[in-house]
Amino acid sequence: MLVLSRKVGEVIAIGDKINITVVEVKGNQVRLGIEAPQDLRIYRQEVIVTVQQENQQASDWNLADLQNAVQLLGGGEKG
Repeated sequence: MLVLSRKVGEVIAIGDKINITVVEVKGNQVRLGIEAPQDLRIYRQEVIVTVQQENQQASDWNLADLQNAVQLLGGGEKG
């Protein structure tokens, strides 16, 4: 991990197309401004982790879950 010290208004360049500017430092919070190409998606890490966990939960199903859902919706055969 690269660790840098920056002051308000100073910039960190990542490659030729990404600039990160320190906008404000207030207590233990730092506000950053990010200039990057429109097609580059930028997310906070906690958002990515939450989405990954939800995707994992959504993929954890079995046939019994589907059969129960069909029966609840009235689509199961009665017999």
